[in-house]
Amino acid sequence: MLRLIGNTVTKLSKCSYSAQAIPKPVESPNVLYSGIFINNEWHKSKTGSTFETINPTTGKVITEIQQGTKKDMDLAVEAAHDAFKFGSVWRRLDASERGRLLNKLADLMEKDAGYIASLETLDNGKPYHEAYSIDVLGSIKVLRYMAGWADKNHGKTIPMDGQFFCYTRHEPVGVCGQIIPWNFPLLMLAWKIAPALTTGNTVVLKPAEQTPLTALYVAQLIKEAGFPPGVVNIVPGFGDAGVALVENTKVDKIAFTGSTEVGKKIQKASGEFNLKRTTLELGGKSPNIILADVDIEKAVEAAHFGVFFNQGQVCCAGTRTFIEDSIYDEFVERSVERARNRRVGNPFDPQTEQGPQVDELQMKKILSLIEQGVKGGAKLLHGGERHGEEGYFVKPTVFADVEDHHVIAQEEIFGPVQQLMRFKDLDELIERANNTNYGLASAIFSKDIDKINYLVQGIKAGTVWVNTYNVLSPQSPFGGFKDSGHGREMGQYGINQYTEVKSVITAIQQKNS
Repeated sequence: MLRLIGNTVTKLSKCSYSAQAIPKPVESPNVLYSGIFINNEWHKSKTGSTFETINPTTGKVITEIQQGTKKDMDLAVEAAHDAFKFGSVWRRLDASERGRLLNKLADLMEKDAGYIASLETLDNGKPYHEAYSIDVLGSIKVLRYMAGWADKNHGKTIPMDGQFFCYTRHEPVGVCGQIIPWNFPLLMLAWKIAPALTTGNTVVLKPAEQTPLTALYVAQLIKEAGFPPGVVNIVPGFGDAGVALVENTKVDKIAFTGSTEVGKKIQKASGEFNLKRTTLELGGKSPNIILADVDIEKAVEAAHFGVFFNQGQVCCAGTRTFIEDSIYDEFVERSVERARNRRVGNPFDPQTEQGPQVDELQMKKILSLIEQGVKGGAKLLHGGERHGEEGYFVKPTVFADVEDHHVIAQEEIFGPVQQLMRFKDLDELIERANNTNYGLASAIFSKDIDKINYLVQGIKAGTVWVNTYNVLSPQSPFGGFKDSGHGREMGQYGINQYTEVKSVITAIQQKNS
């Protein structure tokens, strides 16, 4: 998901997070933590319930996880609420010390980077070299970037009218409920906790039930780094645990990354019990626009990466690839050949490009949408079926002659399925690119700066990449238009989502003459 900006497309091996040698994976990492983390202590669930986390490469059980429910979530919120009280250790801590703690956490993650990446691959199924170079090292960069903001997020002095002195304070929102997805479990944890902690909030985080292992391991590192009890609490569980978090009136803010369907429910519930602040990073159906003047070989590789990276399980994936008419046929032919040569298999193998989907349910959903694509009249040119008999693998799939009304051109597939679409006119293209409820990301590949600037203004999306794809960094804000959510993560824009602005106005007393 995080990638170095290059001329047009850069190989993953040249990623800025791959500067150091990648250590050998631990193919069967020991799972050290599977409980509920509250007040810097490990707990069993109040109901005694557990759930299985599954290895998507084999379909076999990795371990049993304590299943948090409303009782556990309420205890976690209470711990975060107490840790945030005025006069608490956390509230009295120097801002610069918050930054030091985040850097300490980054140090600990860096020390255990190979193990954490192995744990991520085991639980999620993504190729190990990507888990290490992108997810783990990318998370460390996020923590370090946000640590630098801890003592720099300050207000202003304002020359207001009258005999008054005015200044503003940026204060933490309070208890932040954070719900993260399964496609980038570790990276989304970093995206959520880092801005919350650097600005002085406390956190209750629910990891996705499919992929809780790295979040739970980092919980222990948070304690080891020296964060006070109650500042970060992590409760694994299912949707009912998430509902309990959203409905708890002691939670001041909800930050959610996931589907638009669930995001809408969270938005509604966040205003029903108390008016929580919300940031929502939701689904996408991003257009990737290829103009005729490109280097076709590089554009094909970039478009391939834009769709198939992370098994296609990326919210900003460029699944709708619009290709200018004059190069369409060649682009289709090359795209099919690239998909045919994509290496699918054991995610611990350094040659593997694509691992399994996260679970059986996701695999079946993808295969169902592929079937709808065929029935709808799109041309299936490669893939379209399960890969192998063990695990949850889907063959890289390419559709051509996809039309805007096709189901696969409207619904987020969240899998390794590329849709190739023809266009002739730029104004028609802009209208078609925006013909979706989503607006998360987009890309333009061209050498014509005038056409690029014209398209940039016309496309409704939170990010427009030009001659690259999937370039994200801690410094740059990320978020969507329309049903792709609201608010931004990362950069100063992301910091602002975790503070309240307080105006302080003081009367200036006149001296007696």
